[in-house]
Amino acid sequence: MTMDGTLNLKGAADAPFYLPQSDECDIFAAAAAHDLPVLLKGPTGCGKTRFVAHMAARLGRPLYTVACHDDLSAADLIGRYLLKGGETVWVDGPLTRAVREGAICYLDEVVEARRDVTVVLHPLTDDRRILPIDRTGEELVAAPGFLLVASYNPGYQNIMKTLKPSTRQRFVSLEFNFPKMEHEIPVVARESGLDAERVKPLVRLANKLRAMKGQDLEEGVSTRLVVYAATLIAGGMAIERAIQTAMIEPLTDDADVKAGLRDLVTAVFG
Repeated sequence: MTMDGTLNLKGAADAPFYLPQSDECDIFAAAAAHDLPVLLKGPTGCGKTRFVAHMAARLGRPLYTVACHDDLSAADLIGRYLLKGGETVWVDGPLTRAVREGAICYLDEVVEARRDVTVVLHPLTDDRRILPIDRTGEELVAAPGFLLVASYNPGYQNIMKTLKPSTRQRFVSLEFNFPKMEHEIPVVARESGLDAERVKPLVRLANKLRAMKGQDLEEGVSTRLVVYAATLIAGGMAIERAIQTAMIEPLTDDADVKAGLRDLVTAVFG
Protein backbone atom coordinates (compact mmCIF):
# COMPACT_ATOMS: atom_id res chain seq x y z
CA MET A 1 0.00 0.00 0.00
CA THR A 2 1.07 3.57 -0.53
CA MET A 3 0.34 6.70 1.49
CA ASP A 4 -3.09 7.04 -0.12
CA GLY A 5 -4.04 3.51 0.93
CA THR A 6 -3.68 1.83 -2.47
CA LEU A 7 -1.78 -1.44 -2.84
CA ASN A 8 1.81 -1.18 -3.97
CA LEU A 9 2.02 -4.37 -6.05
CA LYS A 10 5.74 -4.12 -6.65
CA GLY A 11 6.35 -3.49 -2.96
CA ALA A 12 4.21 -6.46 -1.99
CA ALA A 13 6.09 -8.72 -4.39
CA ASP A 14 9.50 -7.53 -3.22
CA ALA A 15 8.69 -7.45 0.51
CA PRO A 16 10.73 -9.66 2.84
CA PHE A 17 8.79 -12.83 3.62
CA TYR A 18 6.40 -12.53 6.56
CA LEU A 19 3.49 -14.87 7.32
CA PRO A 20 0.67 -12.96 9.06
CA GLN A 21 -0.62 -14.48 12.28
CA SER A 22 -3.78 -12.39 12.47
CA ASP A 23 -4.79 -8.93 11.22
CA GLU A 24 -1.51 -7.20 12.18
CA CYS A 25 -0.73 -6.20 8.58
CA ASP A 26 -4.12 -4.52 8.16
CA ILE A 27 -3.80 -2.68 11.49
CA PHE A 28 -0.29 -1.45 10.67
CA ALA A 29 -1.41 -0.25 7.23
CA ALA A 30 -4.40 1.57 8.74
CA ALA A 31 -2.18 3.23 11.37
CA ALA A 32 0.27 4.29 8.67
CA ALA A 33 -2.53 5.75 6.53
CA HIS A 34 -3.60 7.93 9.46
CA ASP A 35 -0.08 8.88 10.67
CA LEU A 36 -0.50 6.97 13.94
CA PRO A 37 2.74 5.79 15.62
CA VAL A 38 2.96 2.05 16.23
CA LEU A 39 4.39 0.12 19.19
CA LEU A 40 5.21 -3.58 18.80
CA LYS A 41 5.36 -5.64 21.99
CA GLY A 42 6.67 -9.18 22.13
CA PRO A 43 9.54 -11.54 22.93
CA THR A 44 12.93 -11.45 21.24
CA GLY A 45 13.10 -13.23 17.90
CA CYS A 46 9.34 -13.55 17.28
CA GLY A 47 9.36 -11.61 13.99
CA LYS A 48 8.85 -7.94 14.95
CA THR A 49 11.77 -6.60 12.90
CA ARG A 50 10.90 -8.76 9.89
CA PHE A 51 7.31 -7.54 10.14
CA VAL A 52 8.38 -3.89 9.99
CA ALA A 53 10.65 -4.53 6.98
CA HIS A 54 7.81 -6.38 5.28
CA MET A 55 5.33 -3.59 5.88
CA ALA A 56 7.76 -0.86 4.82
CA ALA A 57 8.17 -2.61 1.48
CA ARG A 58 4.42 -3.11 1.08
CA LEU A 59 3.78 0.54 1.88
CA GLY A 60 6.54 1.65 -0.46
CA ARG A 61 8.31 3.72 2.17
CA PRO A 62 12.03 3.96 3.01
CA LEU A 63 12.96 2.37 6.33
CA TYR A 64 15.53 3.51 8.92
CA THR A 65 16.13 0.89 11.60
CA VAL A 66 17.90 1.76 14.85
CA ALA A 67 18.99 -0.97 17.26
CA CYS A 68 18.66 0.77 20.62
CA HIS A 69 21.22 0.23 23.39
CA ASP A 70 22.29 1.67 26.74
CA ASP A 71 24.45 4.39 25.21
CA LEU A 72 22.00 5.49 22.50
CA SER A 73 21.22 9.16 23.08
CA ALA A 74 18.84 11.65 21.52
CA ALA A 75 21.79 13.13 19.60
CA ASP A 76 22.41 9.73 17.97
CA LEU A 77 18.88 9.87 16.57
CA ILE A 78 18.66 13.59 15.74
CA GLY A 79 22.19 14.31 14.53
CA ARG A 80 25.25 16.30 15.51
CA TYR A 81 27.92 18.63 14.22
CA LEU A 82 30.94 16.80 12.81
CA LEU A 83 34.30 17.98 11.51
CA LYS A 84 34.60 17.29 7.78
CA GLY A 85 37.41 18.61 5.61
CA GLY A 86 38.33 21.22 8.17
CA GLU A 87 34.76 22.48 8.45
CA THR A 88 32.11 21.83 11.05
CA VAL A 89 28.95 20.54 9.39
CA TRP A 90 25.63 19.30 10.66
CA VAL A 91 24.86 15.63 9.93
CA ASP A 92 21.30 14.37 10.33
CA GLY A 93 20.69 11.27 12.41
CA PRO A 94 18.33 8.48 11.25
CA LEU A 95 15.26 9.93 12.96
CA THR A 96 15.80 13.34 11.38
CA ARG A 97 16.33 11.80 7.94
CA ALA A 98 13.10 9.84 8.29
CA VAL A 99 11.20 12.98 9.36
CA ARG A 100 12.55 14.96 6.40
CA GLU A 101 11.97 12.20 3.83
CA GLY A 102 8.61 10.86 4.98
CA ALA A 103 10.14 7.47 5.83
CA ILE A 104 9.53 4.90 8.55
CA CYS A 105 11.85 5.09 11.55
CA TYR A 106 11.94 1.85 13.54
CA LEU A 107 13.42 1.94 17.05
CA ASP A 108 14.12 -1.68 17.98
CA GLU A 109 14.03 -2.32 21.77
CA VAL A 110 13.39 1.35 22.48
CA VAL A 111 13.51 0.89 26.27
CA GLU A 112 17.21 0.10 26.04
CA ALA A 113 17.95 3.68 24.94
CA ARG A 114 18.69 6.52 27.33
CA ARG A 115 15.81 8.40 28.92
CA ASP A 116 16.34 11.53 26.82
CA VAL A 117 15.28 9.56 23.73
CA THR A 118 11.64 9.26 24.81
CA VAL A 119 11.49 13.02 25.43
CA VAL A 120 12.46 13.60 21.79
CA LEU A 121 9.76 11.21 20.58
CA HIS A 122 6.83 12.83 22.35
CA PRO A 123 6.24 15.77 19.95
CA LEU A 124 6.45 13.32 17.04
CA THR A 125 3.77 11.06 18.50
CA ASP A 126 0.93 13.54 18.88
CA ASP A 127 -0.90 15.84 16.51
CA ARG A 128 2.07 18.22 16.27
CA ARG A 129 4.31 15.70 14.45
CA ILE A 130 7.32 17.94 14.93
CA LEU A 131 10.99 17.37 15.69
CA PRO A 132 12.71 20.32 17.40
CA ILE A 133 16.45 20.40 16.75
CA ASP A 134 17.91 22.62 19.44
CA ARG A 135 21.44 22.58 18.02
CA THR A 136 20.37 24.10 14.69
CA GLY A 137 17.28 26.02 15.81
CA GLU A 138 15.09 24.08 13.38
CA GLU A 139 11.63 22.76 14.12
CA LEU A 140 10.90 20.12 11.51
CA VAL A 141 7.35 19.19 10.63
CA ALA A 142 7.23 15.51 9.64
CA ALA A 143 6.92 15.04 5.89
CA PRO A 144 3.90 13.10 4.60
CA GLY A 145 4.53 9.39 5.02
CA PHE A 146 6.67 9.67 8.16
CA LEU A 147 5.85 6.90 10.60
CA LEU A 148 7.45 6.20 13.98
CA VAL A 149 7.54 2.53 14.98
CA ALA A 150 9.06 1.24 18.20
CA SER A 151 9.35 -2.19 19.79
CA TYR A 152 10.24 -3.73 23.11
CA ASN A 153 10.04 -6.99 25.03
CA PRO A 154 7.81 -6.35 28.08
CA GLY A 155 8.54 -9.77 29.57
CA TYR A 156 12.27 -9.13 29.76
CA GLN A 157 12.50 -5.61 31.15
CA ASN A 158 13.03 -4.75 34.79
CA ILE A 159 11.39 -1.86 36.61
CA MET A 160 14.18 0.51 35.52
CA LYS A 161 13.73 -0.34 31.85
CA THR A 162 10.15 -0.05 30.80
CA LEU A 163 8.05 2.51 28.97
CA LYS A 164 6.14 5.03 31.03
CA PRO A 165 2.35 4.95 30.61
CA SER A 166 2.55 8.49 29.23
CA THR A 167 4.77 7.19 26.42
CA ARG A 168 2.90 3.92 25.76
CA GLN A 169 -0.36 5.79 25.37
CA ARG A 170 1.04 7.75 22.44
CA PHE A 171 1.13 4.62 20.25
CA VAL A 172 -1.20 2.18 18.59
CA SER A 173 0.06 -1.11 20.04
CA LEU A 174 0.33 -4.58 18.53
CA GLU A 175 1.17 -7.59 20.66
CA PHE A 176 3.38 -10.25 19.08
CA ASN A 177 4.16 -13.74 20.24
CA PHE A 178 5.76 -16.82 18.78
CA PRO A 179 3.72 -18.24 15.90
CA LYS A 180 1.34 -21.13 16.40
CA MET A 181 2.85 -24.44 15.38
CA GLU A 182 0.93 -24.59 12.09
CA HIS A 183 2.33 -21.16 11.17
CA GLU A 184 5.86 -21.60 12.53
CA ILE A 185 6.56 -24.81 10.59
CA PRO A 186 6.18 -23.24 7.10
CA VAL A 187 8.09 -20.14 8.21
CA VAL A 188 11.07 -22.18 9.45
CA ALA A 189 10.93 -24.45 6.40
CA ARG A 190 10.96 -21.49 4.01
CA GLU A 191 13.73 -19.64 5.82
CA SER A 192 16.01 -22.66 6.33
CA GLY A 193 15.40 -24.85 3.29
CA LEU A 194 14.65 -27.86 5.52
CA ASP A 195 11.50 -29.76 4.54
CA ALA A 196 8.43 -29.27 6.70
CA GLU A 197 8.33 -32.83 8.06
CA ARG A 198 11.85 -32.47 9.45
CA VAL A 199 11.04 -29.01 10.81
CA LYS A 200 8.00 -30.26 12.73
CA PRO A 201 9.88 -31.88 15.66
CA LEU A 202 12.12 -28.79 15.95
CA VAL A 203 9.07 -26.57 16.39
CA ARG A 204 7.58 -29.06 18.85
CA LEU A 205 10.81 -28.90 20.86
CA ALA A 206 10.79 -25.10 20.70
CA ASN A 207 7.30 -24.99 22.22
CA LYS A 208 8.39 -27.25 25.07
CA LEU A 209 11.39 -25.00 25.73
CA ARG A 210 9.17 -21.91 25.72
CA ALA A 211 7.00 -23.52 28.38
CA MET A 212 10.08 -23.47 30.64
CA LYS A 213 10.41 -19.68 30.55
CA GLY A 214 10.38 -18.29 34.07
CA GLN A 215 11.42 -21.63 35.54
CA ASP A 216 14.84 -22.81 34.38
CA LEU A 217 15.06 -20.35 31.49
CA GLU A 218 14.89 -16.55 31.43
CA GLU A 219 13.72 -16.54 27.81
CA GLY A 220 12.06 -19.09 25.53
CA VAL A 221 13.74 -20.16 22.31
CA SER A 222 13.03 -17.73 19.48
CA THR A 223 11.79 -18.55 16.00
CA ARG A 224 15.12 -17.13 14.83
CA LEU A 225 17.01 -19.83 16.73
CA VAL A 226 14.75 -22.55 15.35
CA VAL A 227 15.59 -21.29 11.86
CA TYR A 228 19.29 -21.42 12.74
CA ALA A 229 19.02 -25.03 13.90
CA ALA A 230 17.03 -26.02 10.81
CA THR A 231 19.56 -24.27 8.56
CA LEU A 232 22.44 -26.21 10.12
CA ILE A 233 20.54 -29.48 9.71
CA ALA A 234 19.68 -28.65 6.09
CA GLY A 235 23.40 -28.08 5.55
CA GLY A 236 24.24 -31.58 6.77
CA MET A 237 24.93 -31.13 10.48
CA ALA A 238 23.71 -33.87 12.84
CA ILE A 239 20.39 -33.02 14.47
CA GLU A 240 21.67 -33.30 18.04
CA ARG A 241 24.67 -31.07 17.35
CA ALA A 242 22.59 -28.47 15.52
CA ILE A 243 20.10 -28.29 18.39
CA GLN A 244 22.89 -28.06 20.96
CA THR A 245 24.55 -25.23 19.04
CA ALA A 246 21.48 -23.24 18.03
CA MET A 247 18.76 -24.02 20.59
CA ILE A 248 20.47 -24.94 23.86
CA GLU A 249 23.76 -23.07 24.18
CA PRO A 250 22.18 -19.66 23.38
CA LEU A 251 19.60 -20.12 26.14
CA THR A 252 21.74 -20.83 29.19
CA ASP A 253 25.24 -21.21 30.60
CA ASP A 254 24.13 -23.42 33.49
CA ALA A 255 25.48 -26.97 33.06
CA ASP A 256 22.63 -28.58 34.99
CA VAL A 257 19.99 -26.71 32.98
CA LYS A 258 21.69 -27.68 29.73
CA ALA A 259 21.69 -31.32 30.81
CA GLY A 260 17.96 -31.09 31.48
CA LEU A 261 17.38 -29.53 28.08
CA ARG A 262 19.30 -32.33 26.38
CA ASP A 263 17.01 -34.82 28.14
CA LEU A 264 14.07 -32.93 26.70
CA VAL A 265 15.63 -33.18 23.22
CA THR A 266 15.93 -36.94 23.67
CA ALA A 267 12.29 -37.16 24.72
CA VAL A 268 11.17 -35.29 21.59
CA PHE A 269 13.49 -36.89 19.03
CA GLY A 270 13.98 -40.30 20.66
